[in-house]
Amino acid sequence: MPCVVRSRRRWFQLGKQAWRRPKQPPLNGQQWGWKVLPGPRTNPREQDLQWESCTWRLRMELGWEEEKKEDGVKWKQLEHRGPYFVPPYEPLPKDVQFYYDGKPLKLSLATEEIATFYAKMLDHEYTTKEIFQNNFFHDWRKEMTSEEQEIIKDLDKCDFGEIHKYFVDKNEARKALPKEEKQKLKEEADKIQEEYGYCILDGHREKIGNFKTEPPGLFRGRGEHPKMGMLKKRIMPEDVIINCSKDSKIPEPPEGHKWKEVRFDNTVTWLASWTENIQNTFKYIMLNPSSKLKGEKDWQKYEVARRLKDVVQTIRAQYRKDWKSKEIKKRQRAVALYFIDKLALRAGNEKEEGETADTVGCCSLRVEHIQLHPQLDGQEHVVEFDFLGKDSIRYYNKVSVEKPVFKNLQLFMKNKDPSDDLFEHLNTTFLNKHLQDLMDGLTAKVFRTYNASITLQEQLKALTNPEDNVAGKLLSYNRANRAVAILCNHQRSIPKTFARSMQVLQEKIDAKKKQVEEAQEEVKKAEDEFKDTKDAKAEVYVEKKKKLLKRLEEQLAKMNIQATDKEENKQIALGTSKLNYLDPRITVAWCKKFGIPIERIYNKTQREKFAWAIDMTGEDFEF
Repeated sequence: MPCVVRSRRRWFQLGKQAWRRPKQPPLNGQQWGWKVLPGPRTNPREQDLQWESCTWRLRMELGWEEEKKEDGVKWKQLEHRGPYFVPPYEPLPKDVQFYYDGKPLKLSLATEEIATFYAKMLDHEYTTKEIFQNNFFHDWRKEMTSEEQEIIKDLDKCDFGEIHKYFVDKNEARKALPKEEKQKLKEEADKIQEEYGYCILDGHREKIGNFKTEPPGLFRGRGEHPKMGMLKKRIMPEDVIINCSKDSKIPEPPEGHKWKEVRFDNTVTWLASWTENIQNTFKYIMLNPSSKLKGEKDWQKYEVARRLKDVVQTIRAQYRKDWKSKEIKKRQRAVALYFIDKLALRAGNEKEEGETADTVGCCSLRVEHIQLHPQLDGQEHVVEFDFLGKDSIRYYNKVSVEKPVFKNLQLFMKNKDPSDDLFEHLNTTFLNKHLQDLMDGLTAKVFRTYNASITLQEQLKALTNPEDNVAGKLLSYNRANRAVAILCNHQRSIPKTFARSMQVLQEKIDAKKKQVEEAQEEVKKAEDEFKDTKDAKAEVYVEKKKKLLKRLEEQLAKMNIQATDKEENKQIALGTSKLNYLDPRITVAWCKKFGIPIERIYNKTQREKFAWAIDMTGEDFEF
């Protein structure tokens, strides 16, 4: 029988047991946490989400914390099993061979494993890029034996075809497994999840996000990353720092190994970390987005952005005033802040340690990254931006700016070489200190979150037609989301399967059009027959044919909307802004107001991440 919590006092009497998960969350209208959950019964796949809703409701009713902690302290108890390591490499079968210069060549185990990384990607665009090939071959040769280095000197003479075919066939065989075998594999994965995928945090069993170490392979990167193709090495226990509480059971490393270090740092929320070898950056095992700490952090992030709404006009008035300042440093800061506000540019100077790509942000722009046009395409005072942003994604934009901004840019560029800094008196430290003075907690990223969220809310109000069906409203939502993605420069390359999928969809649309035409003819025939006979059966037949026609027309309209949506989104990545910059309460309120099922916007993982917003938000929420 599910636990029913009828009062705050009763909840405290129950203690930690009230947080412990029962075999099933309450179903079909049973009470939980002062509210009644509506039926019908959920399927097993959705029960985790309903449990999240129950626990979030309790958390919000009682406050985020059962017990106040000291400043900076995130938890008092943390216990877990450590990371799950990728299984050791399994050698290729003897009949699967690598060829060099047309002749079979037996490779050492380490060399063979790296060869499989490249072979698996033969049908990918990456392996056609010269920089990918050069980086791979350079790193591969470093791992070869001296004998192999003497033989293998030219990538063009390497034949990975048999290895590639082996993995393609293996993948197809896995897909073709009978249902029983697939169920066995699922049960094995569930067992690993149960053992490694949860931790105890302050007495609560919390889900861990990425409990597995990253497998070895070839680095891809985003955009035209200069390190693509380099070897991502296997993570070993000796690379891993464990973080847990002193009074917990320290996780055991795999047999024959030891941890790099064990820490007891309750001011951070990661459970384990290591340094990856490509960028020399830290990687972390963190709590799942649905966890209490993650949810609280998300909520606080969007609340800070909402506070900006109250002061943003004052800030804008101040930077406009500073455009005319006698101090060049203030002028540069004011122009940079205008770009961060208007164009959602990142602040810059954020390059990670070991990063070699020539990526920049607003504060680190150089003269060569912008061109000024007094007039262009019928607009005045146009600034043309062209530079590599985060993850080597190109930022290209032509934007008409206010006249004082244009005049200041002319001043900043005067007597400078193309490689000189545009804002030589500015860095992110100076900018962020100024932002903190304007509002507590304000950073360039808060501007990005604010502008993304407010843009979504305004676009939804402008684009949503209450008379549209669900498909039409979803198209409006995606268009609003796309406006945000364009603002934030969230791009992607056109998927390899795009042309084929559009062709298949168009064939379905053509077939459906034919069905509609046939149904229209049948309706006309039925109406003519009814006019002649005035028979009751004929009248029923007319109505039947009209209903069929209406259903087919609705299906055709839905397909056309789907095609429009796919075409408009082919080079835009909607997911990044949806998960990281858009206050989920805006989306939840829109769904509730217009009767859109939340699962049409957020998948299961996303609904877990935003369980707090789904549960607390009404249709009248305003960002």
